[in-house]
Amino acid sequence: MERFFHSVTLDSSKCMGCTNCIKRCPTEAIRVREGKACIISERCIDCGECIRVCPHHAKRAQYDPLSVIDGFAYKIALPAPTLYGQFNNLDDIDIVLTGLKRLGFDDVFEVSRAAELVSEATRRLMRDGRLRSPIISSACPAVVRLIRVRFPDLCDHVLPLASPMEYAARLAKDEAQKKTGLPREQIGAFFLTPCPAKVTDVRAPLTFERSEVDGAIAISEIFPKLTEKMEHLDKTEPLQNSGVIGVSWASSGGESAALLNDKYLAADGVENVIRVLEELEDDRIRELDFIELNACAGGCVGGVLSVENAYVAKARLQRLRRYLPVSRNHLPSEVPGELCWESELEYAPVLKLSDDMERALQMMSDIDRICEGFPGLDCGSCGAPSCRALAEDVVRGEAQESDCIFVLRERIRSMADALGAIGGHACGEEGRGKDK
Repeated sequence: MERFFHSVTLDSSKCMGCTNCIKRCPTEAIRVREGKACIISERCIDCGECIRVCPHHAKRAQYDPLSVIDGFAYKIALPAPTLYGQFNNLDDIDIVLTGLKRLGFDDVFEVSRAAELVSEATRRLMRDGRLRSPIISSACPAVVRLIRVRFPDLCDHVLPLASPMEYAARLAKDEAQKKTGLPREQIGAFFLTPCPAKVTDVRAPLTFERSEVDGAIAISEIFPKLTEKMEHLDKTEPLQNSGVIGVSWASSGGESAALLNDKYLAADGVENVIRVLEELEDDRIRELDFIELNACAGGCVGGVLSVENAYVAKARLQRLRRYLPVSRNHLPSEVPGELCWESELEYAPVLKLSDDMERALQMMSDIDRICEGFPGLDCGSCGAPSCRALAEDVVRGEAQESDCIFVLRERIRSMADALGAIGGHACGEEGRGKDK
């Protein structure tokens, strides 16, 4: 496996070097060099913000085509609850789930079922005092990767439980093995994803050796085909098996509300997430037990691989929940070991200046000195997201101070003044020569 897999990719032929993306990247992973954007692989967390803001569609997400299911004898769809919010006037989830079976899946296992189990496990761990407070949700892989590269002191605050997607795949395969008798390697579980970060989490998981999910198919990819199947159903199968708690995970605040605890905070949108993490890192948030963070505005319904407007989808889910029970899934007496992480979340020092402390301090001093020579406008014209980021690039040997147009302008002006002075001096000498 590659050291860094990324679902977010760049098509340089479409890039116009407009700098929209560099201003929105939460880890400053994008630069514009020689008129084209480039992504610093080790910094990228696949949040999809650059896809959202690129007016030229130069950024896109990799995901699996529907045909990926053909490589398995038994195929299971894992629909994210976000999927239900894409359809207008939906009052029966079984319509969606039956439509998925008509698309070629042998079975369907709702991710919202696993979400209810993760919620119950979280409640138990919090009640037993086995987690460091405040606990940060681990459901959004973009947030987990953001913490890993920018907020190392918060790594041990992250909830050490599998995401609903991952746990749903494990449970679905367990059920399928009992039902069919097939070996596990012939059973495929495929997540219908609203965001690219989930694709990355499938291909390169952080806290598991490998993912039980065998493919991630974009909701936007499957939506038109699924809609056609739903429109031509003669009857539905009774497949739906989750309640309000599970379906509510699709939008911001859903996971927190499921904890039945009012000492929580729910923030969505990557800029808001960063503000919360900064305050938490500075120890300015103490009174909370749980913090739910979603990189996408509105929660998972705001993912760039969804079809519907995030807030329209959220409103549809609110109406749909009126027809559902509170919860339909419960854990055994103990939290299953397979629900827990296999390894701890480790800090990835991709933003570190140097492993040598003395060298790092000198580089930091150089960055401060160079930054003082910049105007402090953070205009992005240099191809870096801020003046300080450019100064860092200069110190790393990846840019020049003259990449700043204001520095370049001053240097050109100084050169012009110097040439003018030389020219004036030469003219004076020539005039004195003629007088003689």
